[in-house]
Parts: sequence; C-alpha cells; structure tokens
Amino acid sequence: MSGVEGDKYRSYLHGEGELNTTWRWGAAPNYDIVNKLFEEGRTKVWPPGSLEEKVQNLVKTWEMELFHKAALDDVKSMDFNKFTFSLNGRKALDMMEIKKLGGGYNPHLQTSLPEEYRIYDPEKETTESSHRAFLTAFPRGFALEVLKVYAGPPEIVYKFRHWGYSEGPFKGHAPTGDLVEFYGMAIFQVDEDMKIGRTEFFYDRGELLAGLLKGAAIDDSSAMEAASKCPILRKTG
Repeated sequence: MSGVEGDKYRSYLHGEGELNTTWRWGAAPNYDIVNKLFEEGRTKVWPPGSLEEKVQNLVKTWEMELFHKAALDDVKSMDFNKFTFSLNGRKALDMMEIKKLGGGYNPHLQTSLPEEYRIYDPEKETTESSHRAFLTAFPRGFALEVLKVYAGPPEIVYKFRHWGYSEGPFKGHAPTGDLVEFYGMAIFQVDEDMKIGRTEFFYDRGELLAGLLKGAAIDDSSAMEAASKCPILRKTG
C-alpha cells in the first residue's frame, strides 16, 4: 500500500474514491504537521517498497480511517465484518463494541484501574472529548513509526513507537514541552488484499499518560473549549 495524492504515507484519504466519504469532523484530515513531526523525529527510514514501509503505511492508513471516517462503508483498509481489536490480551472488540466504548482513543486506553485513579477514563469519554483532549495536548499531532517487522502477511507482527510533544494542557495539567513517547508490539491479521481482519496491541498506557501529567495543575477548560471550536485542530490527525 502506498500513499496517494495529498499524503505520501496514507491511502484512502484523497482522490476520486473519497469524493463521497463521510468524514467525522466534516472534511478530510490534514496530516502535514504530523508528517513533518514524523520526518524530523523518526529513527528509521525504510527503503521504498520494503515490507517495513508497507506495514508502516498500512498502520497509518488504518489509524486515519478508524479515527476520521464516520461510515463503515467508507472504510477500505479493514474488513469491518471480521474486524476485531484487542488490547493487552483483553476480550477482542468488534466494530459495534468499539463504537459503544466511544471510539477515538478509548479502545486504546482501556484500563482495569479503580475509577478513582483514572486520570483518563475511557468509560466516560466520548469520541469528541477524546479527540479534543489529545489534539489539545499534542497540537503537532502524535507521530507513529514502525521500528521492526518480525513477520509478514498474513499475520504481521511489528514493533512501533508513538511520540509527540506536550505543548498543550491535558486533564488539568499544564504542558511541559517535553517529548512524550511510548513503545509497543502489535499483530495484524490481513487477507490477500491486505485488508485488516484482526488487531492485537500490547503496550503500557501509563507510558503515554505519565508524560502528560508532569505539568503543574491548572484550569484548562478555556483551552479545551477553544480546541473544540477550532476547524484546523478538528481536522488534524
């Protein structure tokens, strides 16, 4: 899978095939800023056409569709009739269960912590509030790179790194400007057309959240409200 006009890392984002796509925030997202962050901060540059590059672009495309496409019929990187998502060995969720959980970052941040210890509670966040919280915390986006591919299709096993900079408030904590990153492993089951049918992720969500909670306690309600109204932030990946 290769990118198309408008984004060199993601397919199914621009072009004639997306003319009738229903975008969650009203228009296709713009990844220019996070692509710049990715290119400046990545530790691996994979050769064009390599398995690593193909897997990296597949993951970026999948994340884009999962977060930004509102209608399942518009999703092309996965077989949504078979698709499941599981985190750290938990019960696999199908698309309806993901939607029930609120979508957005919520499936990725499931936790067994008691409610009183949940700084970010996926059971209380909506798709809108989840998206707003992390776009506010990471104004330049949250970049992804594939560090190693251990096995290729039909069962892809890879190691990844996600990173961004704490440049906006998060859950009542001031930004620090520091690098926030975490590492993990994932398994993607794909068919002969490279459509994803099953995903399994393994990582410590605390690595992400801890980096966003280092700043001093503040009232960030005004920043969150501004982010909810900003057309640029709402469309950024």
